[in-house]
Amino acid sequence: MGGGLRFAFYGRTSTVEHQDPVSSAAWQREAAEVLVAGRGVIVAEYFDAGCSRRLPWRDRPEAASLLAALLDPDRSFDAIVVGEYERAFAADQFEQLTPILNKHGVQVWIPEAGGPVEVGSPLHRMLMTVLGAQSQREVLRARHRTLAAMRAQVSRQGRYLGGRPPYGYRLVDAGPHPNQTHAGWGRRLQRLDPDPVTAPHVKWIFAERLTGRSAAGIARELNERGVPCPSAVDPARNRHRSGRTWSLRTVVEILRNPRYTGREVWDRITGRNLRNPESPRGMLTIAAEPSHPALVSERDFIAVQAVRVTRTASDGTRRVYRLSGLVRCGSCGRRMDSHWVNGRPGYRCRHGYTSAQPRPATGLKNLYLREDDLLARISAGLIAQGGPAHDVAAYLRAQNLMINCNAETLTLRPVGDRQIGLPHD
Repeated sequence: MGGGLRFAFYGRTSTVEHQDPVSSAAWQREAAEVLVAGRGVIVAEYFDAGCSRRLPWRDRPEAASLLAALLDPDRSFDAIVVGEYERAFAADQFEQLTPILNKHGVQVWIPEAGGPVEVGSPLHRMLMTVLGAQSQREVLRARHRTLAAMRAQVSRQGRYLGGRPPYGYRLVDAGPHPNQTHAGWGRRLQRLDPDPVTAPHVKWIFAERLTGRSAAGIARELNERGVPCPSAVDPARNRHRSGRTWSLRTVVEILRNPRYTGREVWDRITGRNLRNPESPRGMLTIAAEPSHPALVSERDFIAVQAVRVTRTASDGTRRVYRLSGLVRCGSCGRRMDSHWVNGRPGYRCRHGYTSAQPRPATGLKNLYLREDDLLARISAGLIAQGGPAHDVAAYLRAQNLMINCNAETLTLRPVGDRQIGLPHD
């Protein structure tokens, strides 16, 4: 390529808390300017701060803007330059972008290639493959080292690693940072200490649960007494929550949290972890020794976990719900709760209104459906469409189907957008 090219510079930094974006952008741009010196000039800058290299370009704000600029035939630049390959790409990201760049006649310049990447060159193809693998290896090694260090700090030192303190605790000073450099900067450790206002409520929750009381009943009484819920006590750390009332889930999470036994915990699986299949977390680490004052004894904590949540039938047998988790409300979209109705298994939806949050007069009425009726209607519908008789529950799970229902109609909905209509009663 000839001289006088106009370049768009792209750079990236992973975090804004632990890296200085200004300094990072400066050294990356300096490396890019050295590369294009005498052959062109940088006329535009795109720099992502707080973005992981694992994110594809379309999911990085500045990189996405750069891709959008490619569509403009009057764009201000002819080529893209980066200061370091690993700051721009990981794994096979460059290979994925190549068709788009070729379509618009834009080359990418990197220091590792000494200039533009020649896509048709076997040597450059090999170079990009090696750089991509090296970048991915660096991500995996950094993650492994970080997670291993955090687990060791919790299990061996009982160190508090940050995040929102559990309801019932507050943060207090725990002395200077053990790393001398960090200590020289004035950084200090923190630990959990009982909060005089909220700790008594946590102790009461555990005591009530030990008597066999339901989590919904505990939440309801807390709301009736006007006890502020966790997000109301600390709204700055809980901006994603309403802060209005206690819910059954809030009480359950408190009862499941082993940090109330006085031992620091890291990587505890919560509902949020389970909903995120990309999360590499979930290996529970508990401190070998107590690290802060306990709000419940370990013996009582274990006993609380053993309290039965589901009731048995009057004859002592365990209630079985064949369609549990497979029935969805057609009005509000929630999964319907398994519910024993008049001596039979059934399913109900209270549309988000529970024993802890009663339904207002204007709310949707509860939806109740008997399991035997559901099984009969679904089986009849499948047979009517030419299919053989099935073990309905096993068939639905094997086909990844959900029952979408309201008081009048049923449909089977898979993960995609296809639906199978079923007859009325």
